[in-house]
Amino acid sequence: MPAKFRQLFAQVDMTEGKPWEKIVVFTIPMLVGNIAQQLYNTVDSIVVGRYVGDNALAAVGSASPMLNLLLVLFVGISMGASIMVSQYFGSRDRENLSRTIGSTMTLTAAASLFLMVFGSMIIRPVLRMLNTPDTIMDWCASYLFILLMGIAGLAYYNILCGILRGLGDSLSALVYLLIATVINIILDVWFVAGFHMGVAGVALATVIAQVISAVMCVFKLRKMTHLFDMEWKYIRPHRENMMMVLRLGLPSGVTQAIFSLAMVIVQSLTNSFGEMVIAANVIIMRVDGFAMMPNFSFGTAMTTYAGQNVGARQLDRVKQGARQGTLIAAGTSAAITALILLFGRHLMAIFTNTTELVILSANMMSILAAGYIAMAVTQSLSGVMRGAGDTVTPMWISMITTVAIRVPLAYGIAWMTRTPELPQGRYECIWISLLVSWILGAVLTGLFYKMGSWKKKIPDQPAAAPET
Repeated sequence: MPAKFRQLFAQVDMTEGKPWEKIVVFTIPMLVGNIAQQLYNTVDSIVVGRYVGDNALAAVGSASPMLNLLLVLFVGISMGASIMVSQYFGSRDRENLSRTIGSTMTLTAAASLFLMVFGSMIIRPVLRMLNTPDTIMDWCASYLFILLMGIAGLAYYNILCGILRGLGDSLSALVYLLIATVINIILDVWFVAGFHMGVAGVALATVIAQVISAVMCVFKLRKMTHLFDMEWKYIRPHRENMMMVLRLGLPSGVTQAIFSLAMVIVQSLTNSFGEMVIAANVIIMRVDGFAMMPNFSFGTAMTTYAGQNVGARQLDRVKQGARQGTLIAAGTSAAITALILLFGRHLMAIFTNTTELVILSANMMSILAAGYIAMAVTQSLSGVMRGAGDTVTPMWISMITTVAIRVPLAYGIAWMTRTPELPQGRYECIWISLLVSWILGAVLTGLFYKMGSWKKKIPDQPAAAPET
C-alpha cells in the first residue's frame, strides 16, 4: 500500500506538520464516515417512500426534529469529551485523559437510561402539539419509540467516536460505521420489503446497526492502552471530570437544542401546508444532510485540530490552521452547491416516483444552495473556538440566528403572503428563512472570531482533574 494512502488512514497528530495537510488527512475518513451515517436516515426514507408510500416518508421526516431535540444531551457530552480528550492528548497527560474517557462512558450510560424512560413518555403529546396529521401519527410514534428503546447504541457510538477523533483516530469510526451502514441497508430492505413491517422496520434496522457500531468502538478503545488506561478506577464516576465535560459540552448541546427546537417549531408550520410539502421537506433535508456533511466534517476536524494545538500551547499554529481549513471547506461547499444546482431533480427522483413532489423538492433545494458556502465558514470557525474551549460564543450565535431570525422570519413570510388561494401563505418561507439564518450566522461567526474573545478561554494549562 503506498505511503500516502496509509497516511490517510493513520492516527493523526495535528501538533506538527503542515496545518492544511493534517486537517485534510483527518477530515477525509471522517467525511466518508459522516456520509455513511447520513445513509441511515436516507435509506430509511428511500425504503419507506418506495415500498410504503409518500405518507410513510412524511412520517419518518416529521419524527426527525423531535428525535434531534431529545438527543441534545448526547451532543453536549460528545463535544465536551472531544475537547478535553484532544487537549489532554496534545499535552500528553495520560492520567487525566484516562479519567475523562472513563467518566464520559459512565455519564453516557446515565443519560441513555434517562432519555429512554423520559422520551418514550412524551412522544405522543409532543407530536400532537406539533399538529402532526392523524394520517401519519401512529407511524411517527412507533418510529420514535423503537429508536428511543435502542438509544444507548446511538449515544455510545457518537460519543465514543468523538473520543476517537479527539485522539486523532478518524479511521476506526469510519470502518465501524461502514460496516453498520451495510447492515442497516440490508435489514431495511429485509424488514420492510420482506416482512412488511413498515416504518417500524426501518427504525428497528437502525437500532440494530447502531448497537453493532457502538460495540466495535468499545473494543477499539480497549486496545488503545498505549495512550490511556481503561480500568474500573477510571470508569467509575468522577464528579470533577463529569462536570468538566458538561461545562464544556452543554453550550454545544444547547446550540443543538436551539436548532432542533427551531426545527420543531418550523415543522409545525410545515405540517400546516399538508402532506405534499411535508414529504418535500423530508426529501430536501435528506439531500441537505449529504450537502452539509463536508461542513460538519471540517468543523469537527477544526475542533480536534485547535484542541490538540491548544494543549501543545501553539496558538499561532491554531490561527494558521483556521485560515487554511476554512478556505478548503468553503471551496468544497462551492463545488457541492454547483452539483446541487445542476443535478437537483435527479437527486430528488431517488426518493419518490411522484413527479410533482420531485419538481417541488428540486425548486426548494435551489433556494438553499448558496447557504452551504456560508455554513462552511460558520462550522470551521466555530470548530476552532470550541477546540480552544469557547463553546459559549457559537451557542449565542445559534440562538440569534434561529430564535431571533429564522423562526420569526418563517412565520412572518407565511403571514404576509396569505391569499384566498393560499390561506396558510407561501410554503417557500420555510427555506428562505433557513437561508437567511445561515448567511447571518456566517457573518456573526466571522466577526466574533476576528474579535478574538475565544483566546481568553484558553487555560494557562489544560484543566486537570484532582487525584483520588
